[in-house]
Amino acid sequence: MKKKIILSIVALVIVAVIGTWYYVFIYSKTHHRNVANEKAIAISAKQIVNDFQVNESAADAKYLNKAVEVTGEVAETKTDQVGNITVTLKGGDAFASVFCTLKPGSTQPVVGKNISIKGICNGFLSDVVLNECIITQ
Repeated sequence: MKKKIILSIVALVIVAVIGTWYYVFIYSKTHHRNVANEKAIAISAKQIVNDFQVNESAADAKYLNKAVEVTGEVAETKTDQVGNITVTLKGGDAFASVFCTLKPGSTQPVVGKNISIKGICNGFLSDVVLNECIITQ
């Protein structure tokens, strides 16, 4: 009887490990969201920053984990530790902006130019954060 219980537990652990490995290394690599194909909420950088500053809960309900196309002036561009280009759009507040991480292979925009960036909203820290971004204009 004890052998059956031990074998059942070992089998469950093996199935869990294989399932986790499959999800992390196989499934998640092929099932990413493609922001280019999603209908986005169009908004200015100043307005989305203001929405989060005025009522973060309401802004989370409206924008969090959704495709958002933000238009604004490029304040700065950098390259992160992984090699992705990051773009900061002016948010109309000295202490808050829109921070965007572009998809690999994107071209670096010019500082001072007005552009539109489409990405997935990940919320508000001191900046509104967008990931998986593409430049649309």
